[in-house]
Amino acid sequence: MAQSQTRIWLLAPAGAVLLAGSAQAQSFQNNLSDIPTGGAANSSRSENVDFGDVDQDGDWDAVFADGGDAAQDRNRIWVNQGFAQGGTLGVFVDMTVAQLPAITDQSRDIEFVDFDNDTDLDIYISNTSALINQTNRWWTNLGNLQGGTAGFYVDETAARWVGLDSPTSSIPNSALLGSGGFIDWSCDCDFGDLDNDGDLDLVHSSYGGVFGGDTPTRIFLNDGLGFFEEFNPSGFKLTGANIANGNPALWCEGTHQSNTTNTNGTFADVASSALDIDLGDIDGDFDLDILHGARQEQPRMFVNRLDGSSLAPAMGGGQLGFRDVTNMVFPGGWSSGDGHYEQEMGDLDGDGDLDIYGLNWNAGGFSFTDVTLRNTGDGTYDNLTNLPNSGSDDNEGDFLDYDNDGDLDLYVANFSGQDRLYRNNWNGTPGGGGNFSFTDVTASELPSFNRIALDADACDVDGDGDYDLFIANDGNAANYYAKNITQTPDTHAPYIPNVEQAPDRAPGPDPTVIRAHVYDNAPYYITWYNETWVEYTVDGGSALTVPAMSSAGQIFRAELPGGLTGHVCYRFFSEDEYGNQGVSGQKCYDADGGGCSQSNYCTSTPNSTGGAAVISSNGNCVVADNNFVLTTTPVPNQFGIFYYSATQVNLPFGNGTLCAGGVQQRLDVEMAVGNVISHAVDFTSPPSPSGQITAGSTWHFSTWFRDPAAGGANFDLSNGLTVTFQ
Repeated sequence: MAQSQTRIWLLAPAGAVLLAGSAQAQSFQNNLSDIPTGGAANSSRSENVDFGDVDQDGDWDAVFADGGDAAQDRNRIWVNQGFAQGGTLGVFVDMTVAQLPAITDQSRDIEFVDFDNDTDLDIYISNTSALINQTNRWWTNLGNLQGGTAGFYVDETAARWVGLDSPTSSIPNSALLGSGGFIDWSCDCDFGDLDNDGDLDLVHSSYGGVFGGDTPTRIFLNDGLGFFEEFNPSGFKLTGANIANGNPALWCEGTHQSNTTNTNGTFADVASSALDIDLGDIDGDFDLDILHGARQEQPRMFVNRLDGSSLAPAMGGGQLGFRDVTNMVFPGGWSSGDGHYEQEMGDLDGDGDLDIYGLNWNAGGFSFTDVTLRNTGDGTYDNLTNLPNSGSDDNEGDFLDYDNDGDLDLYVANFSGQDRLYRNNWNGTPGGGGNFSFTDVTASELPSFNRIALDADACDVDGDGDYDLFIANDGNAANYYAKNITQTPDTHAPYIPNVEQAPDRAPGPDPTVIRAHVYDNAPYYITWYNETWVEYTVDGGSALTVPAMSSAGQIFRAELPGGLTGHVCYRFFSEDEYGNQGVSGQKCYDADGGGCSQSNYCTSTPNSTGGAAVISSNGNCVVADNNFVLTTTPVPNQFGIFYYSATQVNLPFGNGTLCAGGVQQRLDVEMAVGNVISHAVDFTSPPSPSGQITAGSTWHFSTWFRDPAAGGANFDLSNGLTVTFQ
């Protein structure tokens, strides 16, 4: 799964009556009347489902990957009829013909991801060449940066792959397709900010032709605008689709060796029959590690060496790197047999680390037993436990809190029979620890869901406070809508147990990057959309805020202005779609300004984004360096003007407050992107002779910006920033 930063707000429909769960015989009902029925809209070979707000109207829409190994088919989009559509929240209409490219392919996975960083949801599709040679596809949302209508998509596959034929690409020329991309057998790919640069990168797995398991997984890095180039520090190019033992391990430390038990970086196994990939920080160093599935081999773990931990030291110099630590982190016998189709990571016991559910990990003969493993806190796992009544051939599991008691329960989509539901018996307090265990509650909580289910995803599609499910079924059978009828509202706040310590530093142009672990009693791909931010103070002054963005996994990332001077303290906040708010503990660092002084003053008013615009400096206030950048957020995605003067004021003006008065020096017009507007000040080219910025001078900065949705004046302003330059 993947994500953008679009805010999702769901509310129960007016007049809705919340009924006690005890009045119902089951927690879910098969609600087929509210989704498309029959024909291509809902009688296909659906392999995967994903939720996201495609049109940015505040409700959840759905897309389906169709075709799989068996057929060329169109992927589907179902649009929620609440809010912008003016219909009933939780009722879906198939809009495939109008809103998706007219492309048929063999899709096994579909992911929402904001790959071009413009805050709307794009789509990435994993395809297989089982019938026809083809590549994975990039579909761009035409809203925001593209200037079109949000929720309508265009295929940009050829453009988004970069340098596939370059000497540093591992892909052989024989695999390249004239239409763009490369021949592949992909079942699942995941996105996350692997290199901590603020955009989402791609971990691209392949199970190989006829599930051969010899085609390597690859990593592609995002350039920040949604163009992806392979991360291949080895520089090795394959001569065919498969990688051989003794070849460099491409993106991982060491040489490739199938099923290696080595954990010191000499060998790594980067090719297997992978049907699922998961990203998360298992060892607490705030970078994203890779849990690598394997259908017929043992699943593997690769630790990210961007930052160091007890599992592997950092590469140093901010370099990205990975090490295969599989046999270091898992207990003996963690996996056996065949049919390991999927796995999930989540904090099952509220202790602030990622535990594991392994689907069919303990397999033998015709028995496919699911397991759970507990993270000991440092990225190693113990308590290998078989899940009760899990001997049938399952295909996919998802965590959700179906009864809203604060912990993660488990839904299992079954390939060969009745889907199952497990209740987590932990029910503790986040941070309190304690063991988790699961009880099979299928008989009492689920109706008959007895098709070839390949995937299930959960979210509150009807806005009544509990988590519903869409189930993707194969074999030309209709997909299910499992409507949660407990009517138990989610009142549990996100919890933020771990926050990165920023080092002491000197002020400068580069921001201070800080990350945190954010958990909630919801699927991780729902927590990604939580409104999350950092509140910070300088020398105990007024609190200011900056937004935090999901890096995927459980990580959120924020940037504090690099020009701050003094004792800086900060903490993370996260709020779910129901208004439940969690806050972290506080961290602090010292920023020695060497005589350069800056501080905020005045008070801005909330604008149409819902927040009040705050101006800050991301640059160096040493005039001789000529490296001073002003940034203001949150603002509408409209044009604005930074201005400054020698006079502080605090006067009502337009929809906001005027903070810099007298003779004003107006800088160039800038356009906001992603609710952020910035301007690099050129000290050598003042707007007027009276606006010359010199060492020792003090100026007061603010931002004027258009805001048509805010009120009668159609504009608003930020607070003020006072800077004494060196």
